[in-house]
Amino acid sequence: MKLYQNPVSTTCRPIMMFIADEGLEVEQEIVDILSGEQYGEAFTAINPNNYVPVLEYGDFRLLESSAILKYLAEKCGSAAYPSDPQARARVNEIMDWFNTSFYRTFGYGLVYSQVLDPCKLPDAAANELQVAEGKAQAERFLGVLNDHILGQGAPWLCGDTMTLADYLASGMASVGELIGCTFDAYPNVRAWYDRMLALPNWQATNAGLYQWASFTEGPDYVAV
Repeated sequence: MKLYQNPVSTTCRPIMMFIADEGLEVEQEIVDILSGEQYGEAFTAINPNNYVPVLEYGDFRLLESSAILKYLAEKCGSAAYPSDPQARARVNEIMDWFNTSFYRTFGYGLVYSQVLDPCKLPDAAANELQVAEGKAQAERFLGVLNDHILGQGAPWLCGDTMTLADYLASGMASVGELIGCTFDAYPNVRAWYDRMLALPNWQATNAGLYQWASFTEGPDYVAV
């Protein structure tokens, strides 16, 4: 079994951490997305979408982070993906919510539109409006996360036990480090994120994030 990944990638790092936490034997091949390797003929044959991650097991391939996490959890019988139908449905729901509502606004609207040139509008004034709208929407969904998803006193997104939702969600929340987000206005979010930071494999599997953040230091970003 092989995982094509890049340690900077927001959608690869949750998988890398899950593999480390579960002690899975998965070969990992780094795809140099900064040089454009993902657009080369060899990788296009693996994933015509031209992005990582990709999980390969013989002639079977999965191309989406959430699906890869679920497949690996099923394969190793991980408690992070509960077998009870309602508990599993809740994990699926939270993963979908983060992958759409949260990441679309927080990741792309607020963070990437300040640090990734392809996500910036060419007109500076228009991009400022894009960032402002991203911030407003991100604050809205951070409020949902703080007051409702994490508002019942449970330490993890789906209750008392860490699940795949926490892996995927923390990867998406972590991009806030690129612009200095603290989540201080959202104490439940801050406490949950701190629990993730304290896990044994967080630093090693997120080293690429912190290297990336070292390159974005300096400007005064719009943050939350």
